[in-house]
Amino acid sequence: MRAWQINLQTGFGGGEVFTAFLTRALSALGIPTTLIASADADYWGRLALAPDTEIVRVGSAEEVAARLPAERSWLLGHGPLPQCARQEGLHLRTAVAHMPPRGRDPRAYEGHDLVFAVSGWVLEGLRGIGAPAWDEPLYAVAEARGSVQKRIFDAPIYDFDRRKVRDRILSAAYPVLRAFAKRRPFEKRPGVTLGVVSRITPIKQFSTLFGLLAPHLVRRPQVNLEIFGAGGFASVRDLKRALAPLGDRARFWGHQDNVAAVYAQLDYLLTGLPEKEALGLNVIEAQQCGLPALAVKAPPFTETVLEGETGFFYRDPREDGGEDFARLLERVLARTERLDPRRAAAHLARFSFDAFKARVARMLPPIREKLK
Repeated sequence: MRAWQINLQTGFGGGEVFTAFLTRALSALGIPTTLIASADADYWGRLALAPDTEIVRVGSAEEVAARLPAERSWLLGHGPLPQCARQEGLHLRTAVAHMPPRGRDPRAYEGHDLVFAVSGWVLEGLRGIGAPAWDEPLYAVAEARGSVQKRIFDAPIYDFDRRKVRDRILSAAYPVLRAFAKRRPFEKRPGVTLGVVSRITPIKQFSTLFGLLAPHLVRRPQVNLEIFGAGGFASVRDLKRALAPLGDRARFWGHQDNVAAVYAQLDYLLTGLPEKEALGLNVIEAQQCGLPALAVKAPPFTETVLEGETGFFYRDPREDGGEDFARLLERVLARTERLDPRRAAAHLARFSFDAFKARVARMLPPIREKLK
């Protein structure tokens, strides 16, 4: 059996990291992968794909059908399969849901035989729209890339969408401007360092979050905020506006491949708002590196954070204007010892490669049965 994984994303994020360790889990179970990927995605060579993975590049979703095998095979989309690959007929059509379905097209998974959720929160949403969902979340692997020994320098903060005229112009000008700027090395500042380590995308709702939290951060000058990640022009612009009251206490460092070094320089990880989030790969990565998280008390973060052991929860600031977050900040500032999530061994074991491989192994019997 071979898995035909289809991931046509051009931007790099948690779904692409998930794809990589899924190739390794399947390979360890004797199933090689053919990965159909966008010709515009330049990051696959930097990810630790299984050695037996074959990559097939396509220029558009419409080209996928022509690259599929002639015999009945297992298709596994990362997100809904392209329409041309889900037509009634030959192949077994499955997908990994990397986003909660709430607020999205409920017909997204029509024409699929089976859909796998990355969290209980996503699974609940799949059941709500009547999708043919596998009954166990796959979760993910806490695997922080890079080395804590390496220094961090600022990097590009924009992911340009070349379909937009504005972004095409900016994508040409931005590298030229950066070429004349001296690269900044990261130095941790005195006080408590909060960090965002994430793509800056609308689903994270960072501008809304920090529009509510910034006034409380302003009143606590011993707290600094470091933003590690890149995003679309509008998303970065809106986040900068929300953080403007903090001045140079909020710094942007762009996308970093070496996230292990980033986590080592922070005191707490800050998540985005919860309901559009599927899992929070950065949360489990950070905990594996010993970095606790501060998160809104809601799924999916209630699946990945243990209160008082691997992080702390606060009330959704849209409900109280961030007052509970302010109280949490006071507790954090008063602590003489930071939490070490690595002590929560049983919790972290859920996000080990062996645990992930075991969950993948449990989903294979129905796949084999449906392929007959």
